Amino acid sequence: MLAIHNLYKQFGNLIAVNDLSLTVNKGKTVVLMGPSGCGKSTTIRAINRLVEPDRGSIILNGANILSMQPDELRDIRKRIGFVFQHFNLIGRLTTAENVMLGLVMSGMDKELARAKAVEALDKVGLEQHLGHKPSELSGGQQQRVGIARALAYEPELMLWDEPTASLDPILVREVLIVMEELARYRASTMLVVTHELPFALRVADEIVLMDQGSIVEVGAPAQVFVKPVSDIGKKYKELIEYQMNTSAQSLAGKAE
Repeated sequence: MLAIHNLYKQFGNLIAVNDLSLTVNKGKTVVLMGPSGCGKSTTIRAINRLVEPDRGSIILNGANILSMQPDELRDIRKRIGFVFQHFNLIGRLTTAENVMLGLVMSGMDKELARAKAVEALDKVGLEQHLGHKPSELSGGQQQRVGIARALAYEPELMLWDEPTASLDPILVREVLIVMEELARYRASTMLVVTHELPFALRVADEIVLMDQGSIVEVGAPAQVFVKPVSDIGKKYKELIEYQMNTSAQSLAGKAE
């Protein structure tokens, strides 16, 4: 279980995260949503200390990540997968080599690391691209390599920081399909920062809405998007209704 207590982070005069508390239960998929700049990415990056909070605690299975020494932090990061907005692949390495690099650097035997890399790439549908360089892959395929890189560690917690934000709209779907399959069939806990409403509606066990560094609403998708109590939740409801009405009108127009 992941438990965040009174997390606070300030950049200059900007309060990015303001005494945020959140619990993510084991095996659940929790989606973090809200307007740009509301503190979502800062929150998720603080979990494995890519951002150092000013105060608070982050407890994973009883251990406070924020009080860990460098050696302890390196060990805990092996149990936390992180998928970034940008792919961060090494251009001179093949797909398989990109995925296995971190495993080898952490001391794993090369043959075992390659086997884990191949297994992870198979999970994201790239088993036919083991020898390809990043320049030979589409943006969606490159992001799936990034996902495989995180999966290769067999993490107990997966963090996703707007993984489709850098993709062209036509490539977003292939990444979302992989994410949905992982959310449904993997045992690991997932905390996802995204603006993708269809993904959130289909996959999330719980929606967490943020605004101005604070959580303003938490609940199941059917609760948050159907009977919201926060202003942000009501805006999402209006957006969903608008999209549904637009689609219905478009279909009616084609039928005529």
